[in-house]
Amino acid sequence: MITREMVHEVLDSYGEGKPTIGSVGSHSALDISDGAKDEGFNTVVVCQKGRELPYKAFKRIVDEVILLDRFAEIVRDDVQARLRGMGTIFVPHRAFSTYVPYDEIENGFLVPMFGSRMMLRSEERNAPKNQYYLLEKAGIRQPKKFRGPEEIDTLAIVKVQEAKRKIERAFFTVTGEGDFRKKAEERVASGIIKREELEKAVIEEYVVGTYFNFNYFYSPMRGEVEFMGIDRRLQTNLHDFVALPARQQLEFDMPLQNIEIGHMGATIRESMLEKVFENGIKFVEASKREYPPGIIGPFALQGAVNKDQEIVIFDVSPRVPGSPVIGTTSPYTRYAHGMQMSVGRRIALEIREAAEQGRLREIVT
Repeated sequence: MITREMVHEVLDSYGEGKPTIGSVGSHSALDISDGAKDEGFNTVVVCQKGRELPYKAFKRIVDEVILLDRFAEIVRDDVQARLRGMGTIFVPHRAFSTYVPYDEIENGFLVPMFGSRMMLRSEERNAPKNQYYLLEKAGIRQPKKFRGPEEIDTLAIVKVQEAKRKIERAFFTVTGEGDFRKKAEERVASGIIKREELEKAVIEEYVVGTYFNFNYFYSPMRGEVEFMGIDRRLQTNLHDFVALPARQQLEFDMPLQNIEIGHMGATIRESMLEKVFENGIKFVEASKREYPPGIIGPFALQGAVNKDQEIVIFDVSPRVPGSPVIGTTSPYTRYAHGMQMSVGRRIALEIREAAEQGRLREIVT
């Protein structure tokens, strides 16, 4: 296991110069790089061949591209040595933890990481102390879970790993066991999911309400939980399908999927902000108890507000949530900082303040 002491030794070897901020070329690397440049840092992006064009095109914000045959090769000794040679502080996001095995992240990637290295695994629903466990320990309202299709007694949503894309889950709604069996078989037959993945599927109450992704930032420098703002996800092919007239919907017989393909900004009624902040604070405190030192930097709680104005949380992102729209649409960062601020810039600001105060050790794992 890579200990915090080992990371601190690497950090100390960087000396007094400004660190470089690095990330994997996918998900939110542009947001991270743009924010880093706003705060005066150099940037490096590790790309997979065939996916490097955006990072070379936006050369104002990406100083160096490291090109590999596969993302997973980032753990090679020579690549790590190159990153350390630049004085890199690495910012993880979902693509990093998708393409690089957790065992390698926790035991083999000896580059100082902004955020909580050991919490990345909690995003996986089969992890012992997973996101559901953390939400329970935090006392945050979750949807009811069903242990199997035979328990379904209300409208439910099934979350199962896609067959072809590890980073995505296939979602479908069901009303009972028979409906589950029928829709599951349709998706297996069409190649959307694999039969063995159904055994690991999460089946939970479908929360009827308005959907929000609540984006937060915990600052060890300031000892505060900040509410960064809200995004909502654009999803294909569900959103496109429901936009059709009802008559056309009835004419199409196709499995619907919720594949997140984009983002849009949103706000919430001001009287709800008390509950929004409370959830963020409770999650941070639970993470400190269960995964010391706890969450560092950005995270998100994805959920819905029902008709009783309850916030029900059904998903957690214990890292950069990947919502670049926050930087241009959120009023809440302006309330806090006097200016609109992206998640990427907020990360860079935390790193800059830590460097200036000689406290970089507190924000890396």
